[in-house]
Amino acid sequence: MTSKVLTARDPVATRRDILKLGAAAGATAAAARLAFPGGAFAQGTGPEVKGTKLGYIALTDAAPLIIAKEKGLFAKHGVPDMEILKQASWGATRDNMALGTKANGIDGGHILSPKPYLYGTGKVMQNSQPLPMYTLLRLNEDCQGLSVSNEYKDLPVGTDATALKEAFAKKKAAGKEVKCAMTFPGGTHDLWIRYWLAAAGIDPDKDVSTIVVPPPQMVANMKVGNMDAFCVGEPWNEQLVNQNIGFTACTTGEVWFKHPEKVLGMRADWVDANPKATQAILRATIEAQIWCEKMENKQEMAEIVGRRQWFNVPVPDIIGRIKGDINYGRGKVAKGTNLLMKFWGQSGEVSYPWKSLDAWFVTENIRWGKFEPTLDIKALVDKTNRSDLWIEAAKGLGLTGYPTGDSRGVEKFFDGKVFDPADPMGYLKSLSVKRIA
Repeated sequence: MTSKVLTARDPVATRRDILKLGAAAGATAAAARLAFPGGAFAQGTGPEVKGTKLGYIALTDAAPLIIAKEKGLFAKHGVPDMEILKQASWGATRDNMALGTKANGIDGGHILSPKPYLYGTGKVMQNSQPLPMYTLLRLNEDCQGLSVSNEYKDLPVGTDATALKEAFAKKKAAGKEVKCAMTFPGGTHDLWIRYWLAAAGIDPDKDVSTIVVPPPQMVANMKVGNMDAFCVGEPWNEQLVNQNIGFTACTTGEVWFKHPEKVLGMRADWVDANPKATQAILRATIEAQIWCEKMENKQEMAEIVGRRQWFNVPVPDIIGRIKGDINYGRGKVAKGTNLLMKFWGQSGEVSYPWKSLDAWFVTENIRWGKFEPTLDIKALVDKTNRSDLWIEAAKGLGLTGYPTGDSRGVEKFFDGKVFDPADPMGYLKSLSVKRIA
């Protein structure tokens, strides 16, 4: 026997039946609100799509995207079909971003902070074709490393790398090439190693060969003697030390404390076409950053990202530095430092995409010839940095006390240099090693 479905229009429906239907509908709506507390489906206004594809490199600062997937946060906010896909290199990330998901690529992901600017201007794109991008949030601060081959382990090399200047010159005089590796031209690791070398009077374009090596290949290349020094994110510096192949001269947080590192960057056309889905992705990632920040979650985070399908890296290579325990090698270990990787901060100041920090990245790329000195830095940053979307997502999560301005203020570096975002040219003039007059 088939049960009859009653509706409010059914002539035989009683008032009691209609009230029951209303109660059931109310219960369903309440359940939906519990499942999606961020309001992803409020009043039937859910995301335009159920998800998209984001890329990541096997680096610990990709953790928020991985955690958002593993912990069901994307699904919670209405984008259950999100795919977080490993990329072979930053070059592969760029190429897949240019394709977009419509051509079997990706629409965004975990990328180096300067990349939205390098893509958007076409400076690193095929045929110099601009790919408009948005910076949506900052994934982390600090915890990259400047590591050196054991060939130099007896030299007093730390944040001050001046001992390498004579050693490198001597090696070159003997007819050997000195190679310093980074992960992508104009990216964060390129800028960190350039800053560190230049502060020691070593010209990264003239005194050494600056080469590109994908992050997961750094340790293997140093093991076979292909490089003298490198800059990369974790867990690769820690792995280098654990395998006794080289040592960490310093972490990048010692060069510039609380420096910005990776971002969640997305194609501008995708964001513009999918504003609600973008908000869902932002809310999920922010929640994941808050989770990653908590010390009690570090062990689980290391276990998750270390899995074969993500990094395929042993937990001991990951766990120390995300807690602030730095094994530099050469017998130097520092426990409980403030140099740990930061994902959120007290009230979102890590995640918030400060425009002043992006201005530094653009300025440094002017320093090394990637951009013209006449570039309008503010206009480019305003076009690319979408801090307004971050604020909207924070409001949607019911957060309070978060940043809302454009500038984090004047930034100070280990060598005494100062970057005032109101005067980037003054900063450039103060630097002795550079490609511009």
